[in-house]
Amino acid sequence: MAGLLDSFISPRLRAQIVKELLSILRDPRSRMIVFAPPLLQLLVFTFATTLEVRNANIAVYNHDAGRWSHELQARIGAAHFVDRLYTVHNPDELQELVDRRKVIAAIHIGPEFSRDIAAGRTGEVQVIVDGRRSNAGQIALGYLNAIAADVGSTARGQSWPASPAVVRHWFNPNLVYRWFVVPALSGILVFFSALMITSLSIARERELGTFDQLLVSPTTTAEIIIAKAVPALAIGTVLGLMMIGAAAFLFRVPFTGSFWLLLPSLLLFILSVVGIGLMVSSVSATQQQAILGAFAIGVPAVLMSGFATPVENMPIALQWMAQAIPLTHFLVIVEGSFLKAMPASDILANTWPLAVIALVTLTAAAVLVRSRLQ
Repeated sequence: MAGLLDSFISPRLRAQIVKELLSILRDPRSRMIVFAPPLLQLLVFTFATTLEVRNANIAVYNHDAGRWSHELQARIGAAHFVDRLYTVHNPDELQELVDRRKVIAAIHIGPEFSRDIAAGRTGEVQVIVDGRRSNAGQIALGYLNAIAADVGSTARGQSWPASPAVVRHWFNPNLVYRWFVVPALSGILVFFSALMITSLSIARERELGTFDQLLVSPTTTAEIIIAKAVPALAIGTVLGLMMIGAAAFLFRVPFTGSFWLLLPSLLLFILSVVGIGLMVSSVSATQQQAILGAFAIGVPAVLMSGFATPVENMPIALQWMAQAIPLTHFLVIVEGSFLKAMPASDILANTWPLAVIALVTLTAAAVLVRSRLQ
C-alpha cells in the first residue's frame, strides 16, 4: 500500500499532471474554450430544448352557425399555446395551410355540432394534425381535446369535465419542463466536455511529437493514464458543480436530494467518461480523428441515454447497449437528486454500473496505450 501511495505522489507523476493541466489552461483562449462554451450552451439549450408547444398556429373551418361552435372557436383562439388562429371558409384553404406548414393542426367543425350538443349528444369535430411534426402535433391535439371537453362540460352545466380519473404529477406537479431539462443538460454537457478533453490529450501529443518522448522515458503506463485522467477529472468536476449550481440557483430547479451523494456519483461518472475518451485518443493519430471519434461516440450515447426518449421504448438490444453508456445512469441520479430526493439505495444501484464502466474503459485505455508504447 505504501508503494502504491508513493507512486501516486511521486514527483514524476506530479510533474506529468501539472504538464497536462498547463497544456489545457496555459493561455486565456484555452480556458475560454474549456469553460465558456458549456456554460453558454447550458443557457441556450435550456430555453431551446423543450417539448412544450407554444406559439402554435391553428386553422378552423367552422361549418356550423350555432353557439357552441363559436364557443369552441373562441376558446381555441384564447388558449395559451395558440399564437394565431386562421379562420377559413372552405376545405381547400384548410388543406393548403397544412400543406404549407402554416398551421400545426386544422379543425373542421361540422354543421350539426351545436345541434348535437344542445340535444345532449356528443359533438364531433375533425382535427387534422401535421404528421411531419408528430410530437408537437400530438401535444397540440391533447390541448385541443381538453378544450373540447371543457366546452362539452359547460354545455351540460358541469363545472368540471366528467372524468373517471384524477391525474396528479408527482415530483413536478406543474410540469415545468425546465425542471427536467436543466439537470439533464448539466450531465450531457459535462459528458461532452470530459470526452473532448481526454480524446484530444494523447492525440495532441502525437501530433506535436512529444508522445515519442514517452517511448524513451521511464514513465509507466499507469502513470500516463493517471496523468491524463486527473486534469480531465478535475476540470469536469468543476464544470459539473458550476452547472449544478446554475440549475439550482439561476434556473431555480428545486434540489431535494443529498449533495454528498450526488458528488461521488459525479466523480464516478466523469471517470467513466475519461476512460472512454482515453480509448478514443489512444487509437487516434491526429486531433481531427479524435474529435470525429468523440462525436461518433457522444451523439449516439446522448440519443440512447434516455434524455429524449425512454430507454424502455427501445428494442431489447439497444436497451442492453444503453446500460453500457455512463450518461444513462447519471441522468437517473442527477434528475432524481433534484426532483425526488432519491434515496441512497437507488443512487447506489446506478453508481455501481458507473464504477464498472470506469474500470473497464480505463483498463482498456491502459492496454491500448501500452501497445502504442511498445
